[in-house]
Amino acid sequence: MTIKKSFWAGKRVLVTGAGGFIGSHLVETLAGQGAQVRAFVRYNSRGDPGLLNCLPGIVLEKIELLAGDLRDGPAIRDAVEGCETVFHLGATISIPYSYLHPMEVAETNFIGTLNVLMACRDLGVKRLIHTSTSEVYGTARQVPISEEHPLQGQSPYSASKIGADKMVESFYCTYNLPVVTVRPFNTYGPRQSARAVIPTIITQALTLSTIRLGSLDTTRDFTFVDDTVTGFIKAAETVGVEGAVFNLGMGEEIRIGDLANMVVRKVGRLVKIVVTPERLRPEKSEVLRLVSDNRLARQQLGWQPGMPLDEGLDRTIEWISKNIERYQPDRYQF
Repeated sequence: MTIKKSFWAGKRVLVTGAGGFIGSHLVETLAGQGAQVRAFVRYNSRGDPGLLNCLPGIVLEKIELLAGDLRDGPAIRDAVEGCETVFHLGATISIPYSYLHPMEVAETNFIGTLNVLMACRDLGVKRLIHTSTSEVYGTARQVPISEEHPLQGQSPYSASKIGADKMVESFYCTYNLPVVTVRPFNTYGPRQSARAVIPTIITQALTLSTIRLGSLDTTRDFTFVDDTVTGFIKAAETVGVEGAVFNLGMGEEIRIGDLANMVVRKVGRLVKIVVTPERLRPEKSEVLRLVSDNRLARQQLGWQPGMPLDEGLDRTIEWISKNIERYQPDRYQF
């Protein structure tokens, strides 16, 4: 029997934001498929590589770890050197944090992306996968949201990502840089921090008598992390999609209040759900409704999200239950 060689076997790959939630899963998957992965994480004095610490030792041994800052152009150039494919996930992603520190968020997300683009252009990278976010759409004007939906900067974070997306577009148009943009909707799963709504709900449901949330009436489109990672990889593998933007979402929306009730039923504890002011966004900044039109990714990438929310929540609850010491349920996390 002939064993088919992996597309990634022996390929030199850079992942920025490798210590983050999606990034750590992407690194693990690429290494498992034989890629030579260089993982770029933000430097800190603790030498902490973030969620890469969750990877098995046999995987970590295969990874080249680099620490630096996206805003440091020479550091990014050194990281890109010798890599055929670059997955750019690095960003400051917290919306509440962007309200407090818009300058840092803008510099990291915009200038950091510009540094990646220039390095990829100058060093002849064969494919750059740039990470956008569904937050660039703002509150849906029509649903489902296709890639043609207007971009609306309803927070400093979303504005910084819109700027980054447009700079990516400009490098494709100006320099013919082989870049593909993926636009994940709300990704969830094991390892995610309580900055995100699903871990926030789960950790409070497991440990407290009250779940404190922002708006319960907003809707979101949740995609399990394994499906999101598959979308990234297909965007890198597929021929002839340079310059395109692809939504990565299930195409199903759920009200946050209903999501919280769903988690409470699964956890099996008597827990109240309340709205707390510090978790509310400023009124005009709140994104009321997000639900993706994923037809383009299905048609052009052959991407097929497969994890139902019900099963994905079970897997996430199980992981958080076993790792609850990583979380601080009684503290608001950015």
